[in-house]
Amino acid sequence: MHLLPEQATRHAVSIPELLVSRDERQARQHVWLARHPIPLVSFTVVAPGPIKDSELTRRLFNHGVTALHTLATQADWHIREQAALASACGPEGMLSIEAPARDIKLATIELEQTHPLGRLWDIDVLTPGGEILSRRHFALPARRCLLCEQSAAECARGKTHTLSDLLTHMEALLHAADSQYGH
Repeated sequence: MHLLPEQATRHAVSIPELLVSRDERQARQHVWLARHPIPLVSFTVVAPGPIKDSELTRRLFNHGVTALHTLATQADWHIREQAALASACGPEGMLSIEAPARDIKLATIELEQTHPLGRLWDIDVLTPGGEILSRRHFALPARRCLLCEQSAAECARGKTHTLSDLLTHMEALLHAADSQYGH
């Protein structure tokens, strides 16, 4: 389920393309849930700036796939089906997992908070009925910015940090994870 970093498109994506991509992702999720009426993990990479499919995002994605597989193995959850999709709007993974959606979401929140790259992953858990479980379902605060303690959404809206600073920090996190996990 890993993607080849060297095959990244490096295409600058427009806002309309991102909106179409989001709609297509939701449609894929509903097809998956109809085929497997069990919780669905939808996994993407946080990718600031217009280039969403790069060597960096694919390498971050591959680390996330490995972490999700490890999590499922440790929890003794069966992955019924999984797929990785490469698009100009960034790498996307989907895993149908036989386990309670609430348990999966709590475990993925912990993964996002404890793994060195967890802040760079967006792991959604959908119930068999299609509801997306979010951090607020568990009374958790919004995610923090990569570079400061403000809300990530506030910093993104206000363009508080330069794209260069964000990408440099992402590369440093990836380098540290490569050293730790041997990718």
